[in-house]
Amino acid sequence: MTDHDTRRGRRGGVMRIPRTRGALSGFLLIILGVWGALIPFIGPYFNYAYTPDSTWTWTTGRLWLEVVPGVVAVVGGLILLTTANRASAVFGGWLASVAGAWFVVGPVVSRLWGGDAGDAGTPVGGNKRQVIEQLGFFSGLGVVILFLAAHAAGRVTVRSVRDLEAVERHSDEELFAAHEPRGGEARRDEPSRTERETDAGPTTVGGRSGATPVVEGEGRSGSTGGSSSREHR
Repeated sequence: MTDHDTRRGRRGGVMRIPRTRGALSGFLLIILGVWGALIPFIGPYFNYAYTPDSTWTWTTGRLWLEVVPGVVAVVGGLILLTTANRASAVFGGWLASVAGAWFVVGPVVSRLWGGDAGDAGTPVGGNKRQVIEQLGFFSGLGVVILFLAAHAAGRVTVRSVRDLEAVERHSDEELFAAHEPRGGEARRDEPSRTERETDAGPTTVGGRSGATPVVEGEGRSGSTGGSSSREHR
């Protein structure tokens, strides 16, 4: 691997983030998105509803003001929950932010085509219940989704020390894998067996390993001793 490939791998690693970075925010956004999409259909079971206050009643207002933004928030939360890519996580955060903003401004904007009351309908019950319904169906729900999504999008854009360490570790692993010899192939810088034997010199004499080399002109110990004694005589 060349230095250019290493630098390019590190630039690509900059986009890597831990999957846990946006997991909690993504999980909460999924729950809130499901709530926003289903509450208009199941709320009338416990007297928590906008008109028409009947269960599983489908209207155009509920589709565009509650179901669609709820599904978008769920998709954004799923992206944040599962992705390990910085750009994808930012996209999921902004997607959920748009859904939260639409929960807030959608009922007001719907007056342009739905008249004074808009397509959201009107909350049922007394004043206190109506305030709770308005917060739980639209404005309060949208503010919470918008806050969580914006927080998650901003958090994944920050490059922490752990991110830099992960990039360096990933680049080192790729560099090591590129230089590591494949199976069945000898390393180029490793000397062969013949070269090692040549450098170390002969290690066997007479076919046995570890034998002492015989010095030229030296006979058997008995014969050498006998000839020396004759000379002294």
